Amino acid sequence: MTAPRTELDTASGEPLHPAAQEVLRAAYEQGYADPRRLHRPGRHARLMLNNARAATAEALGVRPDEVSFTGSGTEAVHRGLLGLVQGSSRGRRVVHSAVEHSAVRHAAAWAGDPVEVQCDEWGRVHDGDLVQEGIAPGVAVAALQTANHEVGTLQDVGELHLPNDIPLFTDACASMGRLPLPGGWAVAAGSAHKWGGPAGVGVMLVRKGARWRNPFPGDDRVDERVAGFENVPGALAAAAALQAVVAERNEVNARQHALVDRIRASVARIPDAEVVGDPDRRLPHLVTFSFLYVDGEALVHALDRHGFGVASGSACAASTLEPSAVLSAMRVLTHGNVRLSLGRTTTEAEVDRFLAVLPGVVTDLRAEVGL
Repeated sequence: MTAPRTELDTASGEPLHPAAQEVLRAAYEQGYADPRRLHRPGRHARLMLNNARAATAEALGVRPDEVSFTGSGTEAVHRGLLGLVQGSSRGRRVVHSAVEHSAVRHAAAWAGDPVEVQCDEWGRVHDGDLVQEGIAPGVAVAALQTANHEVGTLQDVGELHLPNDIPLFTDACASMGRLPLPGGWAVAAGSAHKWGGPAGVGVMLVRKGARWRNPFPGDDRVDERVAGFENVPGALAAAAALQAVVAERNEVNARQHALVDRIRASVARIPDAEVVGDPDRRLPHLVTFSFLYVDGEALVHALDRHGFGVASGSACAASTLEPSAVLSAMRVLTHGNVRLSLGRTTTEAEVDRFLAVLPGVVTDLRAEVGL
């Protein structure tokens, strides 16, 4: 008998929100044209793109002219961060936390000679450390995520007090829509498929007055911050999903937070288990834990056979089998790592079934290696 499926990896991609499904079907019929063109289909596409920008701005509490749509969250990170480097007169170095997403770390390395600031065992970066490194000569930008993609820990983005000539970039891909945006940033990045919008749509927010310059070859688009033909239907569907998620997040967040608390407490009772990340100041839907003497990939496959889709941070890439950079920076257990991220429709019964299966799966895997 096939086990019922329960997908617990929504941090990698949330299923399309019903609000996005409705809009996407209609938008593909009417939003196919180039929004630069002056003919009727082009004007209609332009109107749809403007509506998407206005709806996104309203949901996030920013100005419509601060919103740009990119081809992905990664592109939003690269354009946003490197654009601040390009606009700086102080140098090209980026100061960032040790627990930033690889997209941030790769962009910072591409800019040249980045400075990495360490975190504590919860994955938190102390603002004084970031500011102290940020004021060094040659530093162009400071980067601090709003929430960690892997362990869910929230950072004090709005509490940083950087000098006026050092802008702050924040990767908000893990939290955008789920939580209000913090203050203090010059550029922020988001990814639509993480809040139930379609894949292939990123959001880059550039504050009015920010010293941002396009770091890549230019284009003749109306929005000079991006390049290429905008995904008009995708942007409109992403905006519809974002508005829906923001409207329902208080209820959804409270329910998910309680379920994650139950998971954290249950997992902590399993021998040689470690639940990582801040237990309180965290994303409401995400929890990460590790098991000693267990292989992460084997655990993912075993849970999949029981009908649970989960992620593992034990290896950034199957070809390298390197430990998670985030968990290593936190100095916590990296073996047998699992990340759960609840969906908006995840039920208490599904969580209970997972918690009933997990201890036996861990025991069986340990037995296979003679423990």
